[in-house]
Amino acid sequence: MATPSLTKRLPEHIDLETLAEIAQRYGEVKVEAEVPLRDGTKVPVYSFAFGSTKKEVPTLGIIAGVHGLERIGTRVVTAYLRSVCELLSWDETFKKTLQRCRLIFYPLVNPGGMYLQQRSNPNDVDLMRNAPVESEGLSPWFIMGGQRISPKLPWFRGKADSEMELEAKALCSFVTRELWASKFSVSLDVHSGFGSVDRLWFPYAKTQEPFPHMAEVYGLKKLMDRTYPNHIYCVEPQSKQYLAHGDLWDFLYDQYEAREDKNIFLPLSLELGSWSWVKKNPRQLFSVLGAFNPVLPHRRSRALRRHLLLFDFLLKSVVSNRTWAGLGKEDRQALHDEAFKFWYG
Repeated sequence: MATPSLTKRLPEHIDLETLAEIAQRYGEVKVEAEVPLRDGTKVPVYSFAFGSTKKEVPTLGIIAGVHGLERIGTRVVTAYLRSVCELLSWDETFKKTLQRCRLIFYPLVNPGGMYLQQRSNPNDVDLMRNAPVESEGLSPWFIMGGQRISPKLPWFRGKADSEMELEAKALCSFVTRELWASKFSVSLDVHSGFGSVDRLWFPYAKTQEPFPHMAEVYGLKKLMDRTYPNHIYCVEPQSKQYLAHGDLWDFLYDQYEAREDKNIFLPLSLELGSWSWVKKNPRQLFSVLGAFNPVLPHRRSRALRRHLLLFDFLLKSVVSNRTWAGLGKEDRQALHDEAFKFWYG
């Protein structure tokens, strides 16, 4: 477990250890990996699972903390995890909902990077550039898309002949075990640091070719537009903004689609628009964390409550997926054509 000196530096880890004690009353808590730091300290990586024990039921997975500098992502997910534990202590309606589905959490993928206050893990590898996926048509000079030149430069993918990093493999193992048996599953990976708008991205990052399940994602978008017409999210393929090598969600989706059974797995990413925080408080750029996190307390509190409605919506939409994603061949083709025109045409 974490040492006292470590927990003083990582309030996020203190919160997760506290919640692990509470969550055991209502669900399952696991240590997915123990990540070594440079001083030899090993830090546990926690996962949480609530709801049905049948893994084929609809499943929502919420992930954060892939990049160590993006602490707000872990804090947002932990805030929802805390609410879930509290609801399970008294809300009979919520308990009945979870009997029909599974709700799983992986709040802190990269505790070593967060402890060291760096984007990458303690081996200086960017975990979101670490999968064995090559982008199509990406300039080798565009190092933001991932580079193998040196770990001293940002966005280092790792050496070409190396295995995936421990943290990346642990996350992939978790997703494979907890989501792939479901007949309909959605994952949401929370990040921060891009733009001034909160964006919901879906694959691909490796290519500008259309995402095979864009009809289902477009159906989800239309459902959110109708249900919450004033929502704050820009829903789009990640490739509309930039391409990248080694994206973990591209890798997991392609691996999933290569299987024989044809269930549905929709990996989404929530990219919190941190530029809006910087614009209102430019001085925070002088902090190593300031470009990725709200610094002022009232903005941090706003971020922690801002996305709870999205999490609730995704849970309800996963549970009721047949009403909007159970498409016949003709309906799916029509939605596919509409999505293509909207995003790619």
